[in-house]
Amino acid sequence: MDFLETSCGCHYREEYWDGELSEILLTALEQIFQWPVLGIIVISAAYGLFMGAIPGLTATMAVALLVPLTFFLDDVAALAAIVTLEACAIFAGDIPTALVRIPGTPSSAAYVDDAYALTRAGRQEEVLGIALLFSVAGGLFGAAVLITSAPWLAKIAFQFTSYEYFWLTLLGLSCAAVVSRGSLLKGALALIIGLLLSTVGLSEVHSSPRFTFAQDELIAGINFIPAMIGLFGVSEVLRNVLWFQNNFRTVVQEGFNQTLTAGRSLLNRLLFQPLRSVFATASDLLWRRKLHVLRSSIVGSFVGMLPGAGADIGAWISFALSKRFSKNPEEYGQGSLEGIGDATSANNSALAGAWIPALVFGIPGDSITAIVIGILLMKNIIPGPQIFTNETQSVLVYGIYITFILANLVLLPLGFLAIRGGSYLVRIPQPILLPVILLFSIVGAFAINGSYFDVWVMLGMGILGFVLEMNQVPLGPVVLGIILGGKLEQTFIQSLTKSDELWDFFARPVAGFLGATCVLVWCSPLLISLWRRRWQTSP
Repeated sequence: MDFLETSCGCHYREEYWDGELSEILLTALEQIFQWPVLGIIVISAAYGLFMGAIPGLTATMAVALLVPLTFFLDDVAALAAIVTLEACAIFAGDIPTALVRIPGTPSSAAYVDDAYALTRAGRQEEVLGIALLFSVAGGLFGAAVLITSAPWLAKIAFQFTSYEYFWLTLLGLSCAAVVSRGSLLKGALALIIGLLLSTVGLSEVHSSPRFTFAQDELIAGINFIPAMIGLFGVSEVLRNVLWFQNNFRTVVQEGFNQTLTAGRSLLNRLLFQPLRSVFATASDLLWRRKLHVLRSSIVGSFVGMLPGAGADIGAWISFALSKRFSKNPEEYGQGSLEGIGDATSANNSALAGAWIPALVFGIPGDSITAIVIGILLMKNIIPGPQIFTNETQSVLVYGIYITFILANLVLLPLGFLAIRGGSYLVRIPQPILLPVILLFSIVGAFAINGSYFDVWVMLGMGILGFVLEMNQVPLGPVVLGIILGGKLEQTFIQSLTKSDELWDFFARPVAGFLGATCVLVWCSPLLISLWRRRWQTSP
């Protein structure tokens, strides 16, 4: 209340909360629950699932392609289409993550090894069912945070300085190295490789390009999407070509055929048995891990509302927390359903969190909300605190709230159909499937900027990923290093320009807490090793 009053010079009246608020909510409901708008929501959900399931075609690209159509839609319908598309495309990114080992979103890299390991064991429907159900749970929680806490949480996010962002970025990178499968040193090596690749080209704090080797295309740096496709997709194709894995395809096909033949009646075979195969394990895990899902959703919502932080940091931090508090930490990186569930709930809860600074301050929380701000301005709607006090614009805000809930509910049935359709992919013979994966990888890399250079980057990163995998070096930290390396450098230089005293990095309360957490994450393997050695030697 006080925040909104002082920010826009407006004062709420008591009767506003009693009368006008209910009228605004009813008006928003009336505008959303119209057949044209509901039809747009369903079409946007299907479009988002299609775009998200194709490697390289990200949710941001899908929203960008939708922008011209928003000229012909009213305000509520345009934003409803974007909200629905975003929620569905982020989940759809888990489909290629699990089935062909190509992360559909940057945050999917946190659990790509776990998802693919379970798919190789014939459990792809369990994996995708958990991703779907936990994504919906996280998305609904994020919507609840957006509805109840937008102005107050945005006030907290707005107080973050370069010190807090530096420690938050470093925490995400540290978690990636600590929770990666295999040796901790190899995880650190992968992270260093990613950070080195992030130094290519111009940065936010340097005026001359670095390590471009006279290639103009590298001035803007290495695009992380072709790099991610190459590291995971092309390297997997190379590995399967050199070591033809008949066993994988046989196991998956046998599991899928059992699903098709189980049950005698047509209804049981086509509906009840598929529902059980997708949702049985997921619903049981969601019920048993309620508090873990709540923790991951809180982390995702908080990280999502920080401008520029991104859901990938939230996913890695949630995955690290999940492993730290798990009774079976050795499963992480080898096929952990718990890790996948916690990371996906954080991933989707961050979506709604990113809208908080966009609506309250006009500051984009991620690339999608940056496009949304442009659409709002195009329709003469100025984001800011006044958007909550202006009656006409308040209807739009509540329309966004309602659409977030509807989008996650629509995602359940459509996501189930997408899982069933995607499950047929693993039945394709490998000599046919591998060229198709390579074709989609090339198309996805080229479609980002329409550049053949990105295709060569993808192929080069594929060879690098293949070499790293042959030496059991994890690939996830490489991707996160490329994505967050520039932000880490920028915030570090900005902090040094304020002060070169080390203590100033810990002087602010939130910065001190995040810095201490980073130090604890770095020291935790050594402390745990010492504690175990002492426990084993004690009488």
